[in-house]
Amino acid sequence: MKRRTFISGSVGSVVAGLAGLASWQFLRPQAVAGVISRSAELPSGLHLFAGADLAFGTTIGIQLLHHDQRQAELAIEDAFHEAKKIDALMSIYSEQSQVFQLNRDGRLSDPDPHLLVVLKEAQRLSVLTEGAFDITVQPLWIKFSQAAKSHTLPPTDEVRHAKSLVNWRNLSVSPAQIAFNKPGMAITLNGMAQGYAVDLALAAMQSRGIRHALLDTGEFISTGNKSAQRRWTVGVQDPRDASAFTAALQMDGRSVATSGDYETTFTPDFVHNHIFDPATGDSPLELASVTVVAPTGLLADGMSTALFVLGSKKAMALAAETANVDVLLVDKQGKTWKTRTLRETLA
Repeated sequence: MKRRTFISGSVGSVVAGLAGLASWQFLRPQAVAGVISRSAELPSGLHLFAGADLAFGTTIGIQLLHHDQRQAELAIEDAFHEAKKIDALMSIYSEQSQVFQLNRDGRLSDPDPHLLVVLKEAQRLSVLTEGAFDITVQPLWIKFSQAAKSHTLPPTDEVRHAKSLVNWRNLSVSPAQIAFNKPGMAITLNGMAQGYAVDLALAAMQSRGIRHALLDTGEFISTGNKSAQRRWTVGVQDPRDASAFTAALQMDGRSVATSGDYETTFTPDFVHNHIFDPATGDSPLELASVTVVAPTGLLADGMSTALFVLGSKKAMALAAETANVDVLLVDKQGKTWKTRTLRETLA
C-alpha cells in the first residue's frame, strides 16, 4: 500500500512528501522509525513530540502536543500498534494477513471483527455508488501490474477475463465466514485500510488523554490544534507537479484522503493507473486526483476512490448529499471542483 497524500508543515510552512516516499521524512528529516523526538518547551507550556514507524509499505508519522513525555511516548506507541495491526490484518502481500488468506483460499473462517467492519463499509459504498466502488477489482490490478513489468499492457482477452471476476455482490460476508462466490476472485483494501488505521490510531491516542495531534498513515486525521492561533494543516499535491500544491487545507478534526492517478501508474501518460472502473476494466479517464474530507478516515479513504471512479458530475452530487463531507477534484487538464465549505488556508 503506497497511497500518499501530502502533509503540511505542522512545525512551519507547507512541506511535501512524494508519492511512495514518506512525507514524514520531508516534514522532520531527522525522524526515523522507532525514534520519538521532542521540541523545546513552547509558549503554551507544551512540547511537540514527533514519531515515525513503518507500515503499509511506507513511513507513517505522528505529531502531538503534550506536557508529559512519558504519556506522549505511550500514546505514539499505542497509535503505531493500532496502525500496524490493521496493516498486518489487511495486507495483500503478507501471507499471514487475513486478506491474503482469503484471496488465496477463496474463503476465510472466523474473520477478525476489524476486517468485518471494513468489508461492511465497502459493501455500503458499493451500494451507494451503484458499484463504482468495488474492492473485488484486485484481478485487474494483478493483470496490469504483471504486464507493467514488461512495459506493456495486458492483452484484451486477459482484461476481459479479469473484469468478469469483478463484482462486489459475489463476496459473501458474515461473522462466521467470508467467501467468494466465484473462483478466481480477489479483493484489495488498499483504498480503505489506511483510513481505518488512522481512525484507530487516533482513538488510541485520545484514550491516553492526547488533545492535540496530527496523524499520518497515508491518510490524515487530527484532533485539536497545533497552537492557540493555528490549526493543523495538510497540503494537497498538484497531480502533475510533485513540487506544487493544488490547495492547503485546515484540519478540523475530520480526516483527509487523496486518490490520484499519479500514485501508481502503468503508462507514463497516467491513463492507465491503479484505480479501476469496474464497468470498463480500466482506469477512469476524467479525473487526476480526488481529495475527500470526511468525519472518519475510513469514509474519506473509501470515498476518494469511489468519487474518482464516478467522475466530477456524479462525485459533486454525491458529496452534496453526504453529511459533513467536503471534496476537491482535479481533472487531467487541471480544472478543479470543490465544495463551498472546504476549509482552505494560505500556506
